[in-house]
Amino acid sequence: MPPEYLTYFNFPAPVLVLFAFALAVLLWRRQVSCSRLNLPLPPGPRRLPIIGNLLDVPTQDLEVHFRDMNEQYGDVAYLDAFGQPMIILGTHEAAIELLDKRASNYSDRKFSSMAELTGLSWLLGTVPYGDRWRGIRRNFHQHMNAKAVTQYSSIQERDVKAFLVRLLDDPKEFSVHGRSLFTSIIMRVVYGLDLTPDDDYMHTGEKAITAFNLAFLPGKYLVETFPIMRFIPKWFPGAKFKRDAAGWRDAVLRMRNEPWEGAVKAIREGQGVHSMVSDLKDRVNAGADEEIAKDSAASVYLGASDTTLSTMQTFFAAMANYPEVQKRAQTELDTVVGPHRLPTFDDEKLLPYVCALIKECLRWKSVIPTGVAHLSMEEDEYQGYRIPKGSIVVSNIWAYSRDPRHYTDPEEFRPERFLKDGQLDHSVLDPGMIAFGYGRRICPGKHFAERTLFTLLSSILHTFWVSAPTDENGNAVPVNMKMTLGVISYAEPFECNIVPRSAASETLIRTLRDEQKIAEDVGVEL
Repeated sequence: MPPEYLTYFNFPAPVLVLFAFALAVLLWRRQVSCSRLNLPLPPGPRRLPIIGNLLDVPTQDLEVHFRDMNEQYGDVAYLDAFGQPMIILGTHEAAIELLDKRASNYSDRKFSSMAELTGLSWLLGTVPYGDRWRGIRRNFHQHMNAKAVTQYSSIQERDVKAFLVRLLDDPKEFSVHGRSLFTSIIMRVVYGLDLTPDDDYMHTGEKAITAFNLAFLPGKYLVETFPIMRFIPKWFPGAKFKRDAAGWRDAVLRMRNEPWEGAVKAIREGQGVHSMVSDLKDRVNAGADEEIAKDSAASVYLGASDTTLSTMQTFFAAMANYPEVQKRAQTELDTVVGPHRLPTFDDEKLLPYVCALIKECLRWKSVIPTGVAHLSMEEDEYQGYRIPKGSIVVSNIWAYSRDPRHYTDPEEFRPERFLKDGQLDHSVLDPGMIAFGYGRRICPGKHFAERTLFTLLSSILHTFWVSAPTDENGNAVPVNMKMTLGVISYAEPFECNIVPRSAASETLIRTLRDEQKIAEDVGVEL
């Protein structure tokens, strides 16, 4: 038996009794359920007695194992882990067919014990399909739809300018600056609060994001397979999950409550500015549910910051390794934008190569490699196979972004794949159709994230040159970009050289900084 699976069975007798009870309930439910469809289950690895395919569910490199499984068994593969049916979708087309076209049946989420224990049960991505989910989603959509996000351009541009100055002064800390940037933007948009790099909100948010990323790591906590375990005491053998959750819970709840309270206090004292919370507070005063409003704001906060950070890390690694791509993008920017200003979102349609480069960043390294699993609410049929009610349905985003039918040489960073005759080729599958998820569970912050990434990455390209580090002989050492294990996948720490493109670029950055400072002093927003 592989070592990583031994932890599943190394528990004292009382825990095993709980396992046996939970298993008996699961098997009973399977036996008494009547299928409306007399069809075979999808193909998959041979199931063992009692534990089913537990040993076939990977705990590391899920995306690679699931891709290999689909290559062996087809577009739809089936696993049964202790009675829990799992459907692994092997292609983007299969995900569209089930999660998009049949969204009414595939929009639920499996109950998460860790969400309950950590205090993350309010997060939009964990809330079961129903009225509460619809309320949060409605609030999210009203402030993050394609039209609404245009009002945030000045905030994005302001904070990108501040980021460029920090990058100029301390380029080695580009990831730290990026986290500060994205958190600052989202806190101003959502709560109307302006942050400093050492703000308590910033540190609390980082802890909560860490909790999210670790608590929902597939296979990490057995309580997700056996929810009854959440009732065992924290001191009980095998209850490390409870101690971990307790350690995260305070930061999670503070992240949900404290920015809201800070924003409401500012509004009450007449110091508040227009934000998502100011709109939501008006609705609460008119009778809307305050808890749903609070959940909506915190869901935007938690969902928006680190996903864009991961894509920014991918960008720096790609530019270091592919200087010819960087040069071509900068030539386009020089022609369209010129030396005296930064690009804005209004320039997007005139910068097809820059847009293709950003699409390639989304494709090349997947931020959420296996997505967030959906749950089927009723029995279904697909390709002649039965999809049981209550199946966990996995969309392997990483594999879809490497499908050779859509992307030749997928490991290469090639923005040209999205271009034809110098313009964006809309016949090529847009990675944004994959990276942000599917159906009614698609990331509602998609438009906001895309505008933020364009404003940031085009500005970096316009003002800085990124290159690979060199060895003692002055030879470039390519960045070996490895991604971390987690719900959100980040680049493991790497080094690259970041310098201004020219003296004029440095002057532009510092001039913009001075102009911004003057504007803030007189209370004018640039």
